[in-house]
Amino acid sequence: MRVLAHPAERSQDTRIGAPAWREAAQAMSRTAHILTDRCGQEAVTMWQPKDSVLDPNVAHHLGRAAYIQPWRFRVEMLKGGSTVEKPLPGEGVTLWKGKMKPPAWYARLPLPLHRKARALQTTEVVHAHARGARLTAARLGRAQHQINGRVRQLLRQREVTDHRLSEVRKGLLINQQSVKLRGYRPKSEKIPDKADSMLTWEKEELKSMKRKMEKDMEKSEVLLKTLASCRDTLNFCFKERLQAVDLMNQPLDKVLEQAGRHSWVNLSRAPTPRTQGQKTPPPDPVGTYTPECALALNEAKRLLVESKDTLVEMAKNVVDVREQQLQISDRVCASLAQKANETLELKERLNMTLGLMRGTILRCTKYNQEMYTTHGLIKGPLLKVHLETGEKLDRPLVRMYQRHVGTQLPEAARLAQGTDKLQRHITHLEKNLDELLAKHKNLTWGLNCKNIGHEVDSSVVRLRLRQRQPHVCYEQAQRLVNDWDPRTPPPRSKSSTDP
Repeated sequence: MRVLAHPAERSQDTRIGAPAWREAAQAMSRTAHILTDRCGQEAVTMWQPKDSVLDPNVAHHLGRAAYIQPWRFRVEMLKGGSTVEKPLPGEGVTLWKGKMKPPAWYARLPLPLHRKARALQTTEVVHAHARGARLTAARLGRAQHQINGRVRQLLRQREVTDHRLSEVRKGLLINQQSVKLRGYRPKSEKIPDKADSMLTWEKEELKSMKRKMEKDMEKSEVLLKTLASCRDTLNFCFKERLQAVDLMNQPLDKVLEQAGRHSWVNLSRAPTPRTQGQKTPPPDPVGTYTPECALALNEAKRLLVESKDTLVEMAKNVVDVREQQLQISDRVCASLAQKANETLELKERLNMTLGLMRGTILRCTKYNQEMYTTHGLIKGPLLKVHLETGEKLDRPLVRMYQRHVGTQLPEAARLAQGTDKLQRHITHLEKNLDELLAKHKNLTWGLNCKNIGHEVDSSVVRLRLRQRQPHVCYEQAQRLVNDWDPRTPPPRSKSSTDP
């Protein structure tokens, strides 16, 4: 017996619902699922970075493993063959236990602690500004302290240079005294010699040294004014930076120690290439390290280096000038002493010659007196009555012999000839004696000139040795040049004339 089936039973689909109804439900489900996934993805995406979104075509565990793979530590090979795991460089939180370092996470939406976080951020900004201002103030204060120290060093060096300049000026006065004192020698002793050349050379050298010292004084004065101006600028910037750190109770030296920069502590020290610590921030017009502060610190650094070189140069010039002046003074004193010794030798020779001439004059005078006596004896007495009988030319024996013309005796002629010859010798002897006396007088005058020249040169040497002592100041030497005259005795003080 045949059984008739329902048309619906003859189809393959055994579902009762209509396909349109079912497709409408499935479409609604798919739309809801897509909306759910999109909203969930968008909600998650708001709290995580863009690059953390996984690929929908990759399994979740595989995508996560591929995403966190760059976070893991790197394995490095050491020289000995061993290995070591090190975290990646850059920002992030290092998870030593998991041996990974995820990057820093930045939220896209404000968190519930957004207000507190912003307050903390503001506090950090204020504290960072205060720390920067405090560090800048510490650097400015330390720079000001170093500039003050360099100013003190420069002032002390200027005192030393000024003292040396006064010694050079005193040397010029001593040279003037020496020339003035040697000007009182006799005319015969004023013939130009090497001692005069040495005094002229000493004067030129002392003038050169004086100009050199004056140039150092002018240079140091300009540098001192520049250092004072830089110090005022540093003080102004220092007080301006301190306005932001009035409530910061921390020593400024401690700030420099925390910075870890030795070059900040000592500006004159060259910064090392491998510095462990904070770096010098770039100048910022609205920041803590303003261009004015940077310019003031750079100017202070330049002036410290320049002043250091200037101090070294000034100290070297002072030592060189002192040694050179001492050597020149010793050479001039040696030349004057040698001139005094040569004068002494000539004086001794003149004295010996004068003694020999004195003996010759005495012998010639005595011989002249004897010649006069002989002349008187030969010439006879002044009156005829004083003659003895045996000495008269008209005695009886002579008259008897001279009765004839051819028997004249030569006694009278011989007496006349002897008297005339003796008179000529006396005249010649007197002429020689006059020449000897004139020469003796000339030698005596020359000996006195040599004695004066020797005393003057010796006095000049003693004066130079006494005046160049450190306890003799420039004013004393100047008064001696202006008031002292060696030809007159020194004036007596008022206290010595009072009864």
